[in-house]
Amino acid sequence: MTTHPSATARVADAASYSANQDPESSRSWQLTRATTLIQPHGGRIVTEYFDVGQSRSLPWQRRTQANQLLAALRNARRGFSAVVVGEPHRAFYGNQFGLTVPLFAHYGVELWVPEIGGPIDPDNEAHELVMSVFGGMSKGERNRIKLRVRTAMTAQTLLEGHYLGGRPPYGYTLRDLGPHPKPRQGRRRQTPQRA
Repeated sequence: MTTHPSATARVADAASYSANQDPESSRSWQLTRATTLIQPHGGRIVTEYFDVGQSRSLPWQRRTQANQLLAALRNARRGFSAVVVGEPHRAFYGNQFGLTVPLFAHYGVELWVPEIGGPIDPDNEAHELVMSVFGGMSKGERNRIKLRVRTAMTAQTLLEGHYLGGRPPYGYTLRDLGPHPKPRQGRRRQTPQRA
């Protein structure tokens, strides 16, 4: 038997998906998804936990708002009986779902997810599998972006013939080599650097 939430809280990790995404827009569409899921069951949002500017790869304990939610779970007078996540890709990365959902179960707080269509059943292997897939997809997405950026930087370095910026490799420092060996590029204020 499922208990429908009379009051819910929401957690989401936005702005980690893309530095170019507007946090307010992301918050808005995730809030819309969460509200659409719980309203037909009499649920309403009473508080929000929305991390901005923190990587989804960080464990919940190291994300400001997610950590506050975990602390609120321990409080018997927390003011909500369930948590609804607007986007599981943003909330859970890698194995974070498996590490986090036991806390919800321990404190008797339901976790609602739009992709499940309602509350997660911590004893349902299918729910665990679906959420593990979302965590894996989130991790894969982040790793693909990281790989694309690094590969593009390497390709540009080969094409341009010099280091293009960013953090120098560990153990190296950058130093100015003086006038540019290719005067045309030097006129465009491109200073050669070596790691």
